[in-house]
Amino acid sequence: MLHFRLGSRFRLRAWATAVVALGAPGLLPSPWTAAAAAPQPPTALQLQALERAFNRSGELSAVLEAGPGLDPALVGLRRSSLLKEFPDAQWLVSPGTPLKDGTVTTQIKVVGSRKEGSHAYALEALQLLVLSSEGGRINSQRVIKEQSLVHSAGAQLPVSLLIPDAVLTGQRYDVDVVFDDPLDGAVLAGGLSALSNAQVNTLASPNLQIGALGGGGLFKTVQAPLTPGNQTWAVLLVHPKGIVTATKRVRVVADQAGLTP
Repeated sequence: MLHFRLGSRFRLRAWATAVVALGAPGLLPSPWTAAAAAPQPPTALQLQALERAFNRSGELSAVLEAGPGLDPALVGLRRSSLLKEFPDAQWLVSPGTPLKDGTVTTQIKVVGSRKEGSHAYALEALQLLVLSSEGGRINSQRVIKEQSLVHSAGAQLPVSLLIPDAVLTGQRYDVDVVFDDPLDGAVLAGGLSALSNAQVNTLASPNLQIGALGGGGLFKTVQAPLTPGNQTWAVLLVHPKGIVTATKRVRVVADQAGLTP
């Protein structure tokens, strides 16, 4: 059984909190800017090459080049950092669901595991991107959805992240992370922290204030910034059978049209 003193601060490991440590860790959020030529979505062959490069069967530099929101060197550094924590991490790159205007998307998923003493950890993270390519290499991106989960348990504790993908500037909204199965009297603890862009970009580990939770999970109401951009949340849930950490990136947009791209 895990023991935490309520009211104490718990420092999350960077790999457990950084949503950018998934399929395309260096593809950072940025304003979408059009290239001189009309951008084209990556081909199936390019996506296959990207997956092979992430999985160490090719060179990222042969697939990526610097462009709006994309720093290939940073991609490589963050992939290396993730592999140090999850040596068996595997990236899966596949076509995603098109946006409502027909824009092609790419889904990138990463799964991995590690052991640390008597504890086992399992990572699953997901990112939905709009990528474009020119001249044979992927050279820009836009993040649509992004989240990650890390479980520390032999049998994963199923949880649901009830957090919107996008909200309006200044809007109050709910950040809820709940266990799917009945608690059967188990006592929960947990905490929530907003991550700054600097923490996200550097994979910094935040400190979380731990407190008792009721109702089967963590339920918070928060407020979006007054300017467009994004908010990234790190959540820690402590259950007698294990720990769950989650991150979620929320896009902050200025009008209704941006809520469902």
